[in-house]
Amino acid sequence: MIRPVQFTFNAETAVNNAFQSTKDDNAQETALKEFDGFVNVLRAKGVDVTLIDDTKDPHTPDSIFPNNWISFHSDGRIVLYPMYAVNRRQERKPHVIEKVKSKFRVNAQVDLSSYENKNVFLEGTGSMVLDRENKIAYACLSQRTDMEVLNEFCAQLGFQPVAFVATDSQGFPIYHTNVMMCVADRFVVICLESVKDEQEKKKVIAAIEKTGKEIIAISLDQMNQFAGNMLQVQNKAGEKFLVMSSQAYRSLTKEQVASIEKYNAIIHSSLDTIERNGGGSARCMMAEIFLPPKEN
Repeated sequence: MIRPVQFTFNAETAVNNAFQSTKDDNAQETALKEFDGFVNVLRAKGVDVTLIDDTKDPHTPDSIFPNNWISFHSDGRIVLYPMYAVNRRQERKPHVIEKVKSKFRVNAQVDLSSYENKNVFLEGTGSMVLDRENKIAYACLSQRTDMEVLNEFCAQLGFQPVAFVATDSQGFPIYHTNVMMCVADRFVVICLESVKDEQEKKKVIAAIEKTGKEIIAISLDQMNQFAGNMLQVQNKAGEKFLVMSSQAYRSLTKEQVASIEKYNAIIHSSLDTIERNGGGSARCMMAEIFLPPKEN
């Protein structure tokens, strides 16, 4: 997780991120309190958080969302991704990778960022929701999620792409797949309402059902409150939790909460300022690490 130093509304991303709704004058101060509170909630549950401070130079207003530019894999590989917004490309800061290397074993680096020269993009585990166990990459296509780069990722990492189109209530493409679905070990939270094409919807449902996971459907209204932007994490004792924002948690019905809690407890924290200004939520703030740990 990247601790922000100059978090603010990013006009470069707002052009196709409908979840950015407000520009707060004191966003950094409030966002930092939300960030620190969120980290404390995770650590209180025994979750190992690798915390890295952002740098003021270059100014990267969205650095709080590291999962878009880097991902970490159990075979020791890290992947760097092509980013839509020019000012987000500067988030690929060497000190972040070095800090991760100090704790975990990195065997190789797959760098897809050169696709920026072709003006096509794949923004990490924002653009893709990975079922790592079954090697499936779910992806709703948009300006930020290109089929060519998706295929390249899948070819290099051994995943099978499941691509589809998802739109919001206004008919605009959903900018990142991870705001409309979350894949956990035994269930999937997904806004099926956003997949308008019936054949594509059937394809997505079939892919999920083939893996034996329970589908927990959320509405477009719940998606707009970041109920799709969740991540399952595991603490040092092996306990699993589903992590989300408090706004997302409040949007869920009792039945949905019960369906989730059959499998794992829920962790939530207030991220209102980060959600309004950044257009991302709890899941976007965590670049989950599957790298093998370094031996002491």
